[in-house]
Amino acid sequence: MTDHLRKYLFADTTVRAQAVSLRSTWQQVIARHDYPPAIQRVLGELVAASTLLSANLKFDGVLALQLQGDGPVALAVVECHADLGLRATVKLREGETVSDDDDFQTLFNPNGKGRFIVVLDPQDKHPGQQPYQGIVALEGDTVAEVLEHYMATSEQLQTRMWLSADADCAAGLLLQQLPRHGGKTVVEVEPQQDEDADDTWNRALQLAATIKPEELTELPPEKLIHRLYWQETMTAFDPLPVSYRCNCSRERIAQVLLMLGQEEVDSIVEEQGKASVSCDYCVKTFDFDAVDCAELFANHSPVVRHHSDLKH
Repeated sequence: MTDHLRKYLFADTTVRAQAVSLRSTWQQVIARHDYPPAIQRVLGELVAASTLLSANLKFDGVLALQLQGDGPVALAVVECHADLGLRATVKLREGETVSDDDDFQTLFNPNGKGRFIVVLDPQDKHPGQQPYQGIVALEGDTVAEVLEHYMATSEQLQTRMWLSADADCAAGLLLQQLPRHGGKTVVEVEPQQDEDADDTWNRALQLAATIKPEELTELPPEKLIHRLYWQETMTAFDPLPVSYRCNCSRERIAQVLLMLGQEEVDSIVEEQGKASVSCDYCVKTFDFDAVDCAELFANHSPVVRHHSDLKH
């Protein structure tokens, strides 16, 4: 089976489990870049986490997870669409070096100014609608701990994650405690029901805590869940495919050149013979010669400046 994510629900419907294993998708992310092992690990964990969180959202758009660092790594970002098509990239600070054994805080937060940012960008925006953005400090020694901190501070459901990545695979497990009693308040239910729900949550956590990083990357989701919860009665949902997808295009690159302005673009063409723009994600390069650029600016209409993921 291709890369996929599986969802499971415990028998009393108070706990959700999700597991994902990405091989082909992950290989397509890193094949385009020469990332050191320490960065591969962090980016792979962020990639796995993005699919686990996207699969929980009833949202037609893009979920972006960003680690903005004040260390050797300036930015790590993953964009995951509602259909679990994703892309990812990392930007290092010029002149910085990364050791294979650098830990998370050394890479992103040595001066305590790093930030974790969650962006929800709707597919079809209403006029004037802006993407949702949540920002928290980089508290934690792993991507999982940073995400759990974000979920706790945003007053969402209790959530725990286990993430692992190497050169071959990016994988993860998510546990989430769901709302109880079909919307009834705690006063309206028997105390025993609350105790049973807590027992399910605590049991799920204790079993998940036994998982080893290599089991996450070596086992497909079905075998991982079976190894952990073979004694539990669980509802299994259909697998959700995950794939690599970069949405860069010549049209989007043209917008980047328009934002640079004709004077700057003409200067680049005069110096280099063409304007070349590369996508930070898939590193595909788009070339515009003098004729292309002249036509572009002759025919363009005013554009609204926005954040670009591309560089020239």
